[in-house]
Amino acid sequence: QVQLVQSGGGLVQAGGSLRLSCAASGRTFSMYAVGWFRQAPGKEREFVSAISRSGSSTNYADSVKGRFTISRDNAKNTVYLQMNSLKPEDTAVYYCAGFLGRTWYATSSTPKDYDYWGQGTQVTVSS
Repeated sequence: QVQLVQSGGGLVQAGGSLRLSCAASGRTFSMYAVGWFRQAPGKEREFVSAISRSGSSTNYADSVKGRFTISRDNAKNTVYLQMNSLKPEDTAVYYCAGFLGRTWYATSSTPKDYDYWGQGTQVTVSS
């Protein structure tokens, strides 16, 4: 069992930066791939970024590529999402999620592949 607790987020002007954190309980966190998803009002949850259990494999949605960076520190049981050059369309509730990675490079952009979810954190970008 893994519990994910998110922190970070808030209100920022367009062009600004924020960093989200996803802290996990349990000593097996290094076995879990982690993803970030977001959901804006009236829209479906969408994939943002994911990182493999080793941290050596990452992928990004086209809409955030070049602006967002995902990373992890397994010693701290934490995954980060650094968000730069934020746009109003990035406004959403952001969720981190984890699944047991079968390989060191496995990631997923599909929400149903994930077994554990954080509580969500609001990110609001003003124009």
